[in-house]
Amino acid sequence: MIKMDIPEDVEKELEERGGIAKLIKIIKEYPVEKETNIHKALSDEIRLKILLLLNQQSLCVCLLKDILDIADSKLSYHLSILKNDGFIRSGRKANFVVYEITDKGRRYL
Repeated sequence: MIKMDIPEDVEKELEERGGIAKLIKIIKEYPVEKETNIHKALSDEIRLKILLLLNQQSLCVCLLKDILDIADSKLSYHLSILKNDGFIRSGRKANFVVYEITDKGRRYL
């Protein structure tokens, strides 16, 4: 490895913590793809609004659609992302699909 000119205190701390090899190992072992998907799911305004609403109470699709004033297909798309990433879950009540926030969804709000 090429000797780099870095601040002495940074070099000392790096050596104390296991060196560059340890940092590379951390990056390789960290679930970056999973974390990226979480941040992508939460980076959309509509999805955050859905989480905020569901944090107040469980809601059926028809109420979410009315409150958010969006098309069925757009709502379905956003709900599927949140559901696939474990932020919300759904259940049937008679003829309705009702969504609720999960503990994971609450943690990320």
